[in-house]
Amino acid sequence: MSVLAAPKRDEEGATAVEYALVIGLVSLVVVAAVALFGPKIETFVNGVSFS
Repeated sequence: MSVLAAPKRDEEGATAVEYALVIGLVSLVVVAAVALFGPKIETFVNGVSFS
């Protein structure tokens, strides 16, 4: 029974690593987008608020 259960545990570990990598990549993209577009969005919002 434990021989059959071992591959499932290995797949769960791999799945957790894949999710961690995806979350890390998405976080990196969000940080890069905010750094790149943040000043432009701030200028737009300030322009709209003073209109």
